[in-house]
Amino acid sequence: MPRYKQVANELIELTGSELAELEAKEQAWIDGEKDRELEVLRKKRDILLQETDYLALADLTVSDDMKTYRQALRDITDGLDTAEKVNAKLERNADGSFKNFPTKP
Repeated sequence: MPRYKQVANELIELTGSELAELEAKEQAWIDGEKDRELEVLRKKRDILLQETDYLALADLTVSDDMKTYRQALRDITDGLDTAEKVNAKLERNADGSFKNFPTKP
């Protein structure tokens, strides 16, 4: 199917090289979905880790449950090799919380 560009209020069919360049950009965007979604996941994970960073201070004792929770947050991206797997981690409950994130003790 032909694709067009607008030049001076006229639609002009893309040349073969323009079409190839456009399709390459579109494919690059599609291929980058997993990386974009992983960035969202990491930002949320980092916020949750920061909320418990104070527990790592030398004068505080961190419970085993909290250590497990923090490790689970750090490991949350393990094995996420497709955008679908990343999106599954980012699914939310009706209250806005994440369905597939570790639960804070």
